[in-house]
Amino acid sequence: MICDRTVFRSAVQNLFFVGYMVGSIFFGIMADKYGRRPIMSICIILMACTGFICAFFPQKHLFGFWPSYTVYTISRFILACSTRGIAVTGFVLATELVGPKNKFLTAIIVQYFFAFGQLFLVTFAYFIREWRRLTLTLSLFTIPFTFFYFFLPESARWMISKGRYKQAEKLLRKIAVINKKPFDEEAFQQLIHEQKKNTTEQSEQVGVLALFKSRIMCIISINLFFQWFVQNLVFYGISQSTGSWGFDPYLSFTISACVEILSYIVLHLVLNRIGRKRPYFVAVLCFAIIALLTIPVQNFMFKNSQKQKIIIFIMNVLLKFFAAGSYAIIYIYANELFPTGIRNTGMGICSMVARIGAIVGTTSNDMLTRLWINLPTVLFGVLSLVAAFLILMLPETLNKTLPQTIADTEQMGLSWMHARNNRKNNDRNVEEPNEHQLLNETLKAQDDIEMK
Repeated sequence: MICDRTVFRSAVQNLFFVGYMVGSIFFGIMADKYGRRPIMSICIILMACTGFICAFFPQKHLFGFWPSYTVYTISRFILACSTRGIAVTGFVLATELVGPKNKFLTAIIVQYFFAFGQLFLVTFAYFIREWRRLTLTLSLFTIPFTFFYFFLPESARWMISKGRYKQAEKLLRKIAVINKKPFDEEAFQQLIHEQKKNTTEQSEQVGVLALFKSRIMCIISINLFFQWFVQNLVFYGISQSTGSWGFDPYLSFTISACVEILSYIVLHLVLNRIGRKRPYFVAVLCFAIIALLTIPVQNFMFKNSQKQKIIIFIMNVLLKFFAAGSYAIIYIYANELFPTGIRNTGMGICSMVARIGAIVGTTSNDMLTRLWINLPTVLFGVLSLVAAFLILMLPETLNKTLPQTIADTEQMGLSWMHARNNRKNNDRNVEEPNEHQLLNETLKAQDDIEMK
């Protein structure tokens, strides 16, 4: 599949991205319907099996070109579907198993392991240069994870949303015993009461259409879809260009992974103090500004001068830093905005839209540069600028519990709605002073009279 057969290689890669999209939405919906644990376990088994098939089956001399190519392509497609199922469902399951204080820590740890995985990958790739042995080696690491079903608990939030109260209570009591904490019976009963009330009043809809059921939920969903599209376009577009950093490809990839880890460390220190929205806005806006500044640096400085190379390298590192940071934040932010009943579905669609952004990002470096060398950078910068100001519409989620129902998400509202309501309340307070204010004014007047 090389030289005169590059078209077949491109087809495999494009179908792999299609598998990302299909797996994100399909397994997202299945996880909302049948639970996080069984779907994640199925995806792990599929990933392990298809990994070994990709390593062993492509044998042109034994099976011929077309059988080998067909099985390899289908296996790569299923592998892509399963990896997205694991990523989305696993992230949701991890954050649903903890309380409000620890949901951020859980989410950011997932991002750390993503970056550490890149370091492990480049290490294996450096010492194992033959693709078949590399694929086989990486597939061996998936075997222990096939037993996760017997150790991973189901999401108590999901069980409550499905009316499985006894199972949820049993799990929560077990968690309380392990953590040596008392089980709050009153709080649990209150949670059940609110869930039953919401189910009775709204008959909560589950599925893709539920994301567009109300105006607020629709605006939040579409905004998040666009944010994911932009962040993946930017992240993969920048990541694919690390080969132009001027170093050995393995060294450039390692530096890129280390920059990601540094970005996550900064987020770890900042995100739980000032929220999600403001750091995301700053990261995306800084990325847009730096991306647009690369144009004058590349066009108005001395070509290939040492000073220009240093500045461009620093700018590339900063672009990677802000792209990794904003990508991690939107992953956490979206998970905290979607309600439990459709959280996996919402995250799945976000991930599906993100794959479109990834495809555009990876192809734009090749296609758009033929029209103008700086066109991909301009595209990344302009779209990031739009995304930065659109995110200001969404509510903050810091120190708030994960929304259980669509009504909970609607109560968060939108930023411009909160501003309008606050303005109305202030006007009402000015026009109609309450009894407490009138009493204070009366007492103050009496004191003035007595002093005179």
